[in-house]
Amino acid sequence: MIKTLFQKIGAGALTMLVPGMLWAQDRAKWNFQEPHTSVAREMYDLHTIVLVICVVICVGVFGAMVYSIVYHRKSIGHKAAHFHENTTVEILWTVIPIFILIGMALPATKSVLAMRDTSSPDMTIKVTGYQWKWGYEYLKGEGDLAGIADGVQLFSVLSTPREQIYGNEPKGENYLLEVDTPLVVPVGKKVRVLLTANDVIHAWWVPAFGVKQDAVPGFIRDSWFKVDKPGIYRGQCAELCGKEHGFMPIVVEVVEPAKFAEWAGKHKTAAAPVASTAAVAAAGGGDGKGTYEKVCSVCHASGVAGAPKFGDKVAWKPRIATGADALHNSALKGKNAMPPKGGMADLPDGDVVAAVDYMMKAAK
Repeated sequence: MIKTLFQKIGAGALTMLVPGMLWAQDRAKWNFQEPHTSVAREMYDLHTIVLVICVVICVGVFGAMVYSIVYHRKSIGHKAAHFHENTTVEILWTVIPIFILIGMALPATKSVLAMRDTSSPDMTIKVTGYQWKWGYEYLKGEGDLAGIADGVQLFSVLSTPREQIYGNEPKGENYLLEVDTPLVVPVGKKVRVLLTANDVIHAWWVPAFGVKQDAVPGFIRDSWFKVDKPGIYRGQCAELCGKEHGFMPIVVEVVEPAKFAEWAGKHKTAAAPVASTAAVAAAGGGDGKGTYEKVCSVCHASGVAGAPKFGDKVAWKPRIATGADALHNSALKGKNAMPPKGGMADLPDGDVVAAVDYMMKAAK
């Protein structure tokens, strides 16, 4: 009887596991994203092992329950056995779970320790979360990456057109997961990321890397990844950081070292001093409306993070009273939660000044 019972349970477990394994192979559609770092692969394998264990336990326990209910029910003449305590059974249902937990804990501990080992990186990048964009600063390269990208700074902003967001155009292939300037790193190099935030708590999450780390204002957290295949990998903020939380994606472009060096050479420019706002305003020619729609509307269209809402005369009145030069200077150099040039370091000064004038005009 017992042997027959376990044969049936084993057959049921196998019947459930085979389609489960086939389903797991189609990762892109139904399962985790395909892992592209050693840590991500360990996480995926651990997830699969624990899933299999849980399925086997589930089938075993509920299979025994269903079998007992169906074949040992009172209606067909079975009578309940009256006994109290069984030392063998109690030892088994205590010892077996202990071994199962140890079997899961050992690989889990190994993976956690690997996730936290940020020592000896080939490159260090500072990641700063803003409402609602990401700032990247290449701090230091080691070995053959020494000095190649040190000092490069960029901001990464959602590039999905507002027409798609508002439902006026068909959604693109990478809807809400596309940015104007991706983070670029070399393939096969250990990259350490130092994470912090400028305003509220954010979370830098790239599933294919196995990296998900909170970015907390006033604190530095760290993580790392080493990607084994060139390509474009996407993630997003995984913390509820405000009403535009869903609009701050992460895009990492992984390239060959030679191509990375070429990219860094184009972006590694010394920070030029900001021209006087009067001189910039006098030069004119900036795209005020276009710059507002592309950059400034992220905060000013909805009036978040302390930004005066576009067209709100009451909110803009005290700011306009400070003078155009003061507002131009704040927009160019940054103030409070607003980063310099709205987080677009390569934005022409003339466009920034024109955007401020455009918003001032709308509020008068």
